[in-house]
Amino acid sequence: MAQGVWAAMSRVLHPSVPNTSTGFEYSQYKPFFEAVQAGDWETAKDFHNQHPEAVRARIPYSGKTALHIAVDAGHVDIVKELVSLMEEEDLELQEILGDRTALAIAASKGITEMAECMVPKNKKLLSIPDSNNSLPVVKAYLNCRWHMARYLYSVTPIEDLMPDKGPNGATIITESFSSKEFGIDIQPPPRINHICVTVPNEENSQANNRRSLIRSVGGLVEGHVSQSKNQKEGLVSKIVEILGMLVTISFVVDLNSNQLSKAVYVLNIWVLNVNSGIKRIYEMKIVHVRSLAFLKFMCEEIKDMDMQQTRDSSVDPAIFQAVGMGNVEFIAHICKANPELLRSVNPKKRGIFHFAIECRQEKIYDLIYGISTKDWMTNLVDSNSNNMLHMAGLLSPSAELNRIPGAALQMQRELQWYKEVETIVPPKFREYRNIDEHLTPRELFTKNHSGLLKEGEKWMKETATSYTVVGALIITIMFAAVITIPGGNRDTGFPAFIDEKLFMLFIISDAISLFSSTTATLTFLGILTSRFAEEDFLKSLPIKMIIGLTTLFLAIATMMIAFSAALLIIVRGHSWIVIPTILLSSVPVTLFAWMQFPLLIRITVSTYGKGIFNRNVERWL
Repeated sequence: MAQGVWAAMSRVLHPSVPNTSTGFEYSQYKPFFEAVQAGDWETAKDFHNQHPEAVRARIPYSGKTALHIAVDAGHVDIVKELVSLMEEEDLELQEILGDRTALAIAASKGITEMAECMVPKNKKLLSIPDSNNSLPVVKAYLNCRWHMARYLYSVTPIEDLMPDKGPNGATIITESFSSKEFGIDIQPPPRINHICVTVPNEENSQANNRRSLIRSVGGLVEGHVSQSKNQKEGLVSKIVEILGMLVTISFVVDLNSNQLSKAVYVLNIWVLNVNSGIKRIYEMKIVHVRSLAFLKFMCEEIKDMDMQQTRDSSVDPAIFQAVGMGNVEFIAHICKANPELLRSVNPKKRGIFHFAIECRQEKIYDLIYGISTKDWMTNLVDSNSNNMLHMAGLLSPSAELNRIPGAALQMQRELQWYKEVETIVPPKFREYRNIDEHLTPRELFTKNHSGLLKEGEKWMKETATSYTVVGALIITIMFAAVITIPGGNRDTGFPAFIDEKLFMLFIISDAISLFSSTTATLTFLGILTSRFAEEDFLKSLPIKMIIGLTTLFLAIATMMIAFSAALLIIVRGHSWIVIPTILLSSVPVTLFAWMQFPLLIRITVSTYGKGIFNRNVERWL
């Protein structure tokens, strides 16, 4: 009797299918498989009428059925026909390689119509994982099939996505943040916060690097418009404020009722279609609002964790990923929730602020000024006895350096970092030697920046040489112009137009241009004869460049004024000649200013501006 019971259970759990393991039996169904592969349903249907069991036949070695083949080939109509002919349990058949059901294949391909015909017939398909323990909805998310993902998420039992059932839920939300695709409903905190540190599925590990939700949120760059450095006042800020309200309202409605108000939805769609730039702002705001909401849930989960738990979970990697990306809000919220996380170290035993200096993330570094007790942080050394000042002695990551034009300005920024960190570390650490290279911070700085120093010297010399040539030409022209004055001289030796106001304008402009170009040329010569030491790039060389460029701008502008005045004196009364000529004369000044003025502004701001560091951070911990 027991044997009969087991046989009955076997029939229920494993539907009866023809044994297709031999070449002879496979050849029997081969025409059916080939017709399905080719999309020839009439031939496949005729074969099925003669062999009804063919819909359950499987290909040797792969274990695929005709439904697997049709889904893989993308034949939607044939898939619908086959599903109508198959029993409910037949849809659960899995291929041998990958253990994928036909629904899992459809999820990977993103053909929602196929899923919509299979799921109503057998909802168990939604809960059948493949060999990587990935549910069909996860397959859709991993392959960025967003329409399919939204559909499968809406019908997948929420219990299958809970942490106690595996990492599928964490994978979905992680992929949503990584891809900035928020087409899923946000669940209440009790159902979310337990998956914050769950590591996603290993499938597609190169794409997600086994990132947990907390790492994905931590990796989001803090680039939302509401806190952008380049945000303009007035109309743009008002648009951002309105968009922020819309996104927040949408999110709150979604959070509490799982559906958007029609009015808000229509308004959002209208805003998105107004302008592509506004659409971009809107998308950035969505990322901000959603990430802050999840961040709140994460803080609730980690606030009671001890140091060992944070190291065993993915919290520590998330923190250092956030530091590398400059995500200030993430670091501030996480460390407020659990202040012990400030003591987190990476595999090299470098703390949060060590790593911030290494990555040149000034906004993260500024947080140290808002901490009441920071002595232990400034005394921290890594596994090679490198202190904070050693980190400033390292060369900036190329991504950060490339944001600054010109090797000289890059060298200046590196020196500014070193000087800033030097003010916060204990004096003894200035001569502290590391273990691996036995170098002090300054020696390490010199070693790592020798190449940049040479590039900066080359850039300064080439730039100064070019400007010196321009200045010398202006000196020559202006000196010649004041000798050969327009209109010539009278018999008395005085200029013919000495009583004219335009003549006085000519003389004054010529003199200013001559003096300015001479000053510029001598300043650039001073740059060329500089010793180009490291310290020179901090103040001396930039100040000389500012003076040289400013006086050169003035020389060119007044040269054009002198030319226009002379032209008006000589051809007065012929406005049809004078006006176009004066307009053309303004082209060189405009062109030179357009090309070189940004450089002058950049150097001036970098040298005399408020700086990249903010020591007036409010006390936050």
